[in-house]
Formats: sequence, structure tokens, C-alpha cells
Amino acid sequence: MLRWRYLDLILYKGVADLNTEASRAYIGFVWWVLEPLLYMGAFYVAFGLGLRGGGPGMLFFLLCGLVPWKWFASAVNNGSNTIQSNIGLIQQIYLPKYILPGIVLVTTGIKFLIILALLLVLATGVHHGPALPWLALPLLILAEAAFALSVASLAGAIVPLLPDLGLIIDNGLIVMMFLSGIFFNVKTLSPTARTLIEINPMVAIIGGFRDVLMDHHWPDWSGLGYVFVVSAVIYAVAYGIMRHFDRVYPKVMIG
Repeated sequence: MLRWRYLDLILYKGVADLNTEASRAYIGFVWWVLEPLLYMGAFYVAFGLGLRGGGPGMLFFLLCGLVPWKWFASAVNNGSNTIQSNIGLIQQIYLPKYILPGIVLVTTGIKFLIILALLLVLATGVHHGPALPWLALPLLILAEAAFALSVASLAGAIVPLLPDLGLIIDNGLIVMMFLSGIFFNVKTLSPTARTLIEINPMVAIIGGFRDVLMDHHWPDWSGLGYVFVVSAVIYAVAYGIMRHFDRVYPKVMIG
């Protein structure tokens, strides 16, 4: 679906957006690291210390969930507004709208990789890594990229047509965060509850990162397969909507 000739544009525009974002702040790219650290620190104080749960490994447990979640949430939030934020470019030249969420994925993905690198350093010290299952990390990253791109594309396709949906997405992400197993171990749930909560693909992704980094186990391959299948279905729907309304979006934005 995504034509290879647009990949260079996606990468170039994604890096350019990062440079622009970094130039707007005195601390530049340092904020890309500082912001998620503050985000994770707040949740650790609330759930790790305030609720006094999880034991001594609670901090790393939370980090393994919050780091991948932050990438997904950022990609979806930014992706839902990708057509509006690029309306100036769209009015100047023709661009297939389905490439715009890819640019968002690049910008948020680079930030994620920086934070993930710090998490791997921490994992090496805390859990005496690296270990052989770390070889599954590229597949985990690819699975999350596929899911984040699909949901960001669907949000980006619908929000310009139904602006009020943006509020639903914001609140939906909050609900989804608490149902993704970030603050609790999904494996301790009853079989019925676990089956229901694992409908959410982020459960498999977060569980995979914890399996690899905390337990030095290979991730659940069937769970990752499920992520790719769901991502393909969602992206196909998003792609169809964007292709159908491709020429309508500029008119809607102007109107």
C-alpha cells in the first residue's frame, strides 16, 4: 500500500520535524529524554510508592510498561492531528494523506529509541543483561510500530471528518493505558479476565518487553502474531478511508 518512493520523504520530513522541535527549546533534544522521565517518575511515585505495591522491582516493572506505552500514545495523539498540522504543506503540493502518519511514527519512534537505549542500560545493571532473548527486541519494536501506525492512521483519517472524535481519542487513551497491564501483572489475572484484557494488542507488546528485559524469556510469539494481524486490519481500514477522502480533506480543513 505504501509506495517505496515516499519512504525518503517520510524519513526526511520526520527528521526535519524533529530538528524544528528541538530548535524551539533551549535544552533541545534533552527534553525528549527529560519529559518521559518526569512522566515515568510521577507514575512511580503514585503507584510504586503511594500504593506501596509491586516490591523492589516495581520501578523497572513500570518502566518496561511506560516506555513502550509512551511511544504508542504519542504516535496516536500526534497522528490524530497529522492532516491538520500539515495543511499548509497539503495546500502547496499534492501528498497522499496516508503517508502523514508515517512521518509521525518516525518522529515519535526516534524519541522512543533514545529512551529505550537508556532502559537497556538500566536493564543491564538491574537484571545483568544482555541475554539471548534480547534478540527479539527488533521484532517487538516492529510489532509496536505496526500497531501504532495503524491506530494513528485510523485516528488521522477520521478526526478531520469528525473533529469531536479527538476528545474521545484523548480519553480513550487514558482508559486504554490502565487496561494495558502497565500497572499490574496480567499473568496474575483469572483466565476470563486475562482473555478479555488481551484483546488489547498493547498487552502483548508490553508483556513482550517485560519477558525479554525482566525475565530473559522469549516473548509470546502468538501474541505478537495477533498484534500484526490486528494492525494489518486496522491499517487497511484507515488506508481505505484516507484514499476515499483524499481530495476532501483540504476542503474540510479550509471550511
